Amino acid sequence: MDKLDFDTTSCWEAYASEEHQAAMRELADRYVDFLSRCKTERETVDYVVTRLRASGYTENFAHDKVYRVFKGKTVFIARKGRAQLSQGLRLIGAHADTPRLDLKQRPLLEQAGIGQAKTHYYGGIRKYQWLARPLALHGVVVKENGESVRITLGEDPAEPVFTIADLLPHLAQKQAGQTIADAFEGEKLNIVLGHRPMPKPVTEEASGDAAASAETAAAPVAANGNATASDSTSKKDAPKDPIKARMLALLHEKYAIREEDLYSAELQAVPAGPARYVGLDGSLVGGYGQDDRICVFAALEALLAADNPQQPQCVLFWDKEEIGSEGSTGAKSRFFEYCIEDLIAAWQPAARFSDVMLATRALSADVHAAIDPDWQELHEKLNAAVIGHGPCFCKFTGHRGKYEANDAHPEYVGWLRGVLNGRKIPWQMAELGRVDGGGGGTVAMYLAAYGMDIIDFGPAVLSMHSPFELASVADLYATRLAYTAFLEK
Repeated sequence: MDKLDFDTTSCWEAYASEEHQAAMRELADRYVDFLSRCKTERETVDYVVTRLRASGYTENFAHDKVYRVFKGKTVFIARKGRAQLSQGLRLIGAHADTPRLDLKQRPLLEQAGIGQAKTHYYGGIRKYQWLARPLALHGVVVKENGESVRITLGEDPAEPVFTIADLLPHLAQKQAGQTIADAFEGEKLNIVLGHRPMPKPVTEEASGDAAASAETAAAPVAANGNATASDSTSKKDAPKDPIKARMLALLHEKYAIREEDLYSAELQAVPAGPARYVGLDGSLVGGYGQDDRICVFAALEALLAADNPQQPQCVLFWDKEEIGSEGSTGAKSRFFEYCIEDLIAAWQPAARFSDVMLATRALSADVHAAIDPDWQELHEKLNAAVIGHGPCFCKFTGHRGKYEANDAHPEYVGWLRGVLNGRKIPWQMAELGRVDGGGGGTVAMYLAAYGMDIIDFGPAVLSMHSPFELASVADLYATRLAYTAFLEK
């Protein structure tokens, strides 16, 4: 008699063979390198484009394998299948942006002997997690002549890092009694950029006579207490904020930029240093930005590995998901529509946009919250994701009474189960926390508006939205296989 009940399967058991273990480790090694190098959406898109070009993809939509980048932060990818476009796409959409600290447009200041940069946090962060840890600066500065200057500081071991100073416990009695929201103010997330002031300018008197200079240095103040002429000249020429002046001088020396150029910049403070294997067995990957770059990586690997597809394939990596998919590079924009219109014109001019959309089957490739071993009471365990048990379906997101959610149709969920079970790929299904205590949002509901079938589907992670998220090596492997199975079906 067939087994009537259902239990999820550990990926470690499903992929225990030496062949699978070797493939799993090889994929994880490349993922760790990707995660270490791609800490912004621009860096992620650059990585994706490099891989696509090496695999024969072009920006000319008349070809079979094409891509298009928008504003350097969003990328559309498509590949012809044996079926016509009007029969629908197999589409995977993920996002390349992550929670972080953005430098304000006028960031530099000096106070209490420290040079700082003011920030404005992006996305859902827990502010205290960003204090007293090494940070790096990534981003671009665009000059008024249009020249774009790429900046990466704090990743090379030979370079200094940055940080946000935390309050010592001896002075934190009041803070200890406050709520987290009140105790950690966004305006106090100021990054330490420097400490050494700009040297005072050398005066003519000091440079004219070495002996006189030595004498002046020994007695810079007259007997009546007034400053000497040399001292007055030095104070007049010295910058008002000497530490800030030195920071600007160093930036100009390295990047030929001025303070005004920072008004047209996108600079992000992110955790410094590489991603790492975690645990005695190295079975977890720890690093910044795994929500949602683990899905970006797995979807790209799946696309490049998929063989002779029946349906046309489409993969999208969006920006701005962490702040509601807004803006011209988010999922709410018309960029996706414009790309599909151009694809139809090139591949099947007689097809209608609505026919393509209504026949499309899609995955919103986004991570899910794994049940935290120390906070199990925040999950409803029958409907919670277990790390290491494969990628996780989330039938609906939203919050409370399923507000602002895509709710996947059961016919589609049944079809997807068949795709994965047919290849013996472990999977699970979960909700994000208890009914009245959790919730979240993804790009799924914006794609669902076109009438396509879509569901959220990605690996479960621990410490989501923190500067050091945890993902299972086995889940990464299973997710890549699952995305490939979906694209090839």
